[in-house]
Amino acid sequence: MINAIRPRAGRHPLRFRLATALTCMLATGIVVTTPHTASAVAAPVPLGAATNFAVLAASTVTNTGPSIITGDLGVSPGTAVTGFPPGVVIGGTVHSNDAAAIAAQAALTTAYNNAAGQPADATIPTELGGTTRTPGVYNSAAGTFGITGNLTLNAQGNPNAIFIFKAASTLITASGSTVTLIGGAQACNVFWQVGSSATLGTNSSFVGTILAQASITATTGVTVNGRLLARTAAVTLDTNTVTRPLCQVPPPGTTTMTLISSCPVRRGGPIVLVATVRSSNGTVPTGTVFFRDRGVVVGSAPLVASGVGTARATIAPNLPRDRTARITATYTGTLLVGPSTSNVLIQRVGEDGRCPSPRKHRPVNNTNNNNNAGPRA
Repeated sequence: MINAIRPRAGRHPLRFRLATALTCMLATGIVVTTPHTASAVAAPVPLGAATNFAVLAASTVTNTGPSIITGDLGVSPGTAVTGFPPGVVIGGTVHSNDAAAIAAQAALTTAYNNAAGQPADATIPTELGGTTRTPGVYNSAAGTFGITGNLTLNAQGNPNAIFIFKAASTLITASGSTVTLIGGAQACNVFWQVGSSATLGTNSSFVGTILAQASITATTGVTVNGRLLARTAAVTLDTNTVTRPLCQVPPPGTTTMTLISSCPVRRGGPIVLVATVRSSNGTVPTGTVFFRDRGVVVGSAPLVASGVGTARATIAPNLPRDRTARITATYTGTLLVGPSTSNVLIQRVGEDGRCPSPRKHRPVNNTNNNNNAGPRA
């Protein structure tokens, strides 16, 4: 059990430091949030009928060498698909201007416009190599994107995090360049909206779905964990491996919860409770925390992300006055993280419903001490 009594700085330096930190958290108001390194306003790009396609072109699909395409391959309104064999399509079908390819091209137009229309979180330089990007929508300052070396995409523990890169003109990757996913990032959630054409350099490793207005060229030895979707021109392949990405649902993680009160540092002030939920798998917990006094719900609050795998719920409950409350916080969990309940927090409530005020010292009654005085003169 946790007793919400003000710690003495001299005897409990650790508690004093924690109390000082809580003071800073509550100084600006009841709702507590922690800034993120990137705003993540990106929404999933709806691929619709194009979802099952690994390669889709408008005019032709041309292949040289033993390329391996996992997923559907299609062309529309053109009909030419050349180089298969020696290229092979596994786990999918070749669609030459049939109903599936026509529907996929229509869906590609919708997806392209969706990605292009999402507001940018940041406008960044052309060169992405040597950088780490967190979830969000990125616009190119020069209208082009390039990757020389390695680009790292960090989902910060959220497997559903979306990355969208918007280039008004071209996307060009250097030979041997790579894209690395960390922090739970998934290839199915990475999108590249390209205003003209994309070219992937030899022996490079690329991640994400390219939505190109014109053509896409994958030079010799390129590996793509994603899709190559061209709206108005050709897709050219040369001894490539293109694998349509599938979103994986990670096993649910466990959560732990801590519950603290503002009273140790704000005696006489309003009672504010802060429940912190932490996950074991880095996923930021979402949803609602319920606060109970002796099993009776006294309020609830939504979780607000406060770090990797961490979120907080903050509430100023209406507790019965002049009594001792026994408070617990409960989180029901989601598909990605499990439930948790805090330890019992013992909270004394003052006569005014606020944190108890410091006790005033009673004045010494010196009258009673007169009997101990010396003889009068």
